[in-house]
Amino acid sequence: MKKIAMIPARYAATRFPAKLMQQLGTKTVIRHTYDNTVATGLFDEVWVVTDSEIIYNEIVSNGGKACMSRQEHESGSDRIAEAVADIETDIVVNVQGDEPFVKKEPLHKLLQVFEGEAGAKVQVASLMQVLKEPQFIADPNYVKVAVDKNMNSLFFSRSIIPYPRNNEAIITYYEHIGVYAFRKEALMSFTTWRMTPLEAAEKIECLRYLENGIPLKMVVTDYMGVEIDTPEDLERAARLLK
Repeated sequence: MKKIAMIPARYAATRFPAKLMQQLGTKTVIRHTYDNTVATGLFDEVWVVTDSEIIYNEIVSNGGKACMSRQEHESGSDRIAEAVADIETDIVVNVQGDEPFVKKEPLHKLLQVFEGEAGAKVQVASLMQVLKEPQFIADPNYVKVAVDKNMNSLFFSRSIIPYPRNNEAIITYYEHIGVYAFRKEALMSFTTWRMTPLEAAEKIECLRYLENGIPLKMVVTDYMGVEIDTPEDLERAARLLK
């Protein structure tokens, strides 16, 4: 299977404008993400897809591959779908630009779910990690996911799911990590569907798949680092880098 990684990189983030161009150690956040994705050696090609000439120049001037997209996109998936429309590939992996600590092992596990007889049925897959800290479980910036016994997604929410009505129940909370892998056909179908009601309410793009009857195969990873959503996250990432 041909596999490419696409990194959607929007400059004007609502919660933390220009976060991808913030300095993290010796590089910007977006360069950490790009360089670490390339370093995995898992992909035939790695591209940054952006609406910003600043981000475009940051990648290209440092020897990377980047392309410009239109600004009018509802989600990162829509942005990368525009970029891959004319590219021949089997699997497209969406690595979020604000995930600077990309590692090989989680992405390798994600790609493996598309292999074999069972993998032929998988259309979309994504990563999650166990969430233990109560303040993060309650934080709407941390998207939670509930799964069935086969690790297929049941629902994604910024709220606490499942809700601990039974205080004695043993609950494992999972944080959804915004790294997706799609069969190209599934990704292109996504762009033909209108934004769905739950997606609009939660502002979580993968709910569009669930509302159109396509579950995501979830893959547990031990650690993916820090997603940069706020200045506080950048501070945490800086401490982790040291």
